[in-house]
Amino acid sequence: MNIDWKNLPFGYFKTDYNVRCYYRDGKWGEVEISSSEYINLHMAATSLHYGQEAFEGMKAFRGKDGKIRIFRWTENAKRMQRSAEGIMMAVPPIELFGEMITKVIKLNEKYVPPYGFGASLYIRPLLIGAGAEVGVKPSSEYLLMVFVGPVGPYFKEGFKPVSMQVIGDYDRAAPHGTGHIKVGGNYAASLKPLDRGKKEGFASVIFRSSADRKYIDEAGPANFFAIKGNNYITPDSHSVLPSITNMSLRQIAKDMGLNIELRPVAIDELGDFDEVGACGTAAVISPIGKIVDRDGGKVYEYCKDGVAGPISTKLYNKLRGIQEGTDEDIYGWNTIIE
Repeated sequence: MNIDWKNLPFGYFKTDYNVRCYYRDGKWGEVEISSSEYINLHMAATSLHYGQEAFEGMKAFRGKDGKIRIFRWTENAKRMQRSAEGIMMAVPPIELFGEMITKVIKLNEKYVPPYGFGASLYIRPLLIGAGAEVGVKPSSEYLLMVFVGPVGPYFKEGFKPVSMQVIGDYDRAAPHGTGHIKVGGNYAASLKPLDRGKKEGFASVIFRSSADRKYIDEAGPANFFAIKGNNYITPDSHSVLPSITNMSLRQIAKDMGLNIELRPVAIDELGDFDEVGACGTAAVISPIGKIVDRDGGKVYEYCKDGVAGPISTKLYNKLRGIQEGTDEDIYGWNTIIE
């Protein structure tokens, strides 16, 4: 096996095994191991017709001590449960979720990148409606599967400032819709504006609140946050996915002495911030150097020296240090794979 750990993209990487578990006749079955990259699915499966699909994204890290750590997996399990409830799918027990991710990591241990390359093992749990229905109703059968693959940074720039574009002519999610859960429909709605934004030279786009266009919603596939003086500010909205990374950064920021403001964040505030960024499992933190308002034409610039701001840098280094085992995990966030 010859992998260029330092230059891994963030994309699909074939590994040896995945794990699967079916929900049939009102109960979950045994965990199965598969070496196939494909699944047999009925052509009338509800995941294909009515969007009964939810997923998670999480990472395992190999520390300097050689141990493999999974970061806050129980939070991912609980978020998948909320997603399942939100679109009426069978809810996977936390214990089953944990058994499956542990098993798939052990089966593919050789693909966990070594410490020091800025890479990790990405873990993708996927829950789909597998039963056949033609009428619009929930399935009676579901498939939970987990596959993994080594990845590099989500944005090719890594921990360097990127440019983003605020848009108002596309909505990611409705105010009382599914924006707060991790289902595929939210991402499908973002594909066209993200593609346009990239063609116009931006790493990602920032969606406005769909009800009134006045507030910041999501920063593409990630949460938005800002630093203003001694304050860590991030949107509070039903249409924003609660990010486990953002939750962790808020705790670290609080312990650093920052005030936490979880509230609606107006577009008009963009000129007042000292630092801004996008945060999530894939990127951890992507500092934002410039934001262009596609509708109003305003340009907001940060990181004028071309490097991330001091507080964003401190937050990033602390979180990565915990994930990789170089900083003490005082919060008990990591699970070590034995």
